[in-house]
Amino acid sequence: MNPNLDKLQTYPFEKLRDLYADTTPPAGLSEIKLHIGEPQHPTPQFIKDVLIANLGGLASYPATNGSEDLRRAIAEWIARRYGIPAPDIATQVLPVAGSREALFAIAQAVIERKHRQPVVISPNPFYQIYEGAALLAGARPFFLNTLPENDFRMDWTRVPEEVWEDCQLVYVCSPGNPTGKVMSLDEWRTLFELSDRHGFVIAADECYSEIYFDAAHPPLGGLQAARRLGRDDYRNLVMFSSLSKRSNVPGMRSGFVAGDAAIMQKFWLYRTYQGCALSPPIQAASAAAWRDETHVADNRRRYVEKFERLAPILTRHLQTAVPDAGFYFWASVKPTGLSDTEFTRRLRAQYNVTVLPGSYLARDAAGTNPGRDFVRIALVASVEECLVAAERIAAFCQSL
Repeated sequence: MNPNLDKLQTYPFEKLRDLYADTTPPAGLSEIKLHIGEPQHPTPQFIKDVLIANLGGLASYPATNGSEDLRRAIAEWIARRYGIPAPDIATQVLPVAGSREALFAIAQAVIERKHRQPVVISPNPFYQIYEGAALLAGARPFFLNTLPENDFRMDWTRVPEEVWEDCQLVYVCSPGNPTGKVMSLDEWRTLFELSDRHGFVIAADECYSEIYFDAAHPPLGGLQAARRLGRDDYRNLVMFSSLSKRSNVPGMRSGFVAGDAAIMQKFWLYRTYQGCALSPPIQAASAAAWRDETHVADNRRRYVEKFERLAPILTRHLQTAVPDAGFYFWASVKPTGLSDTEFTRRLRAQYNVTVLPGSYLARDAAGTNPGRDFVRIALVASVEECLVAAERIAAFCQSL
């Protein structure tokens, strides 16, 4: 067996099951799940209709690069969303089976095994796929803490020069999971300059880009930042997006990668062997979803309402605030006097609300675990359920 498999840590949700093993929530309280970022809003009917209408496509093998219609729908969406020229559908756009598998696969395609162990940099806390991808590609993860005192930004000055020398891949997540922080143009400029100097690839995870609160100021994207800074070839940059959060179709496993044509050509070659092409019915439904914004605006409206109604309740008891974007509260439990794990365990045991301990989403780095004393609260349930959950959290905090 691959010895690097032994380096993988238990996934956060498995840790959570172990944490709950000796607890039994009150029978009279229904469970409210706010621990996992799985959208629970209804899937738009038109997407289901297109999927059903194209079931005949199950009789055909799908191409690795997807249909021309899907690639065109994605490119046109990128152009509309970010106000930039549409990427070349032949060389700069590739449909993938959700951003998760592609974020993992990009490391396997990018990392070059050298006499010195390569490095992959990621934010900390982070989406655990980044770590697993680095380890199984034979690289060493370097975790860059995103802390409250730095407004949860990635401070590139904290990366030692010797780490930059061995760095081959940098994962960024904007809007961030779990913090919701959006990268500024100046942050992108610095990262691009570092990439030019050291030659690493930037993998920009943007799967939360369509959940934001100011319609006039949607989050800045990586390709958009590159264009503003004159990097029209997107050199060393690939961005990842998904329909899961945007269109409430996590079960479709549909997303895309777009960017530097040279990287995309090699990534396409890798994927012809990996075998993760989207089925034709999924491709047809995905193209329809990328072409419609009405359902996305309605989806966003629901999240805005939840944050507006829950923030006054939760901020009375926890240190938190409405994020730049995304659907998480990243809440410090320090005011309660409990650790993040004990807060999580007792909240479920007494009030049957599940959240995720922040320490499960981070690693010890630079002398601290930046997720410790935080919990991630995913506002994925209905407005009504989220309000009930907030009141239960408030009651739990008051009981302490």
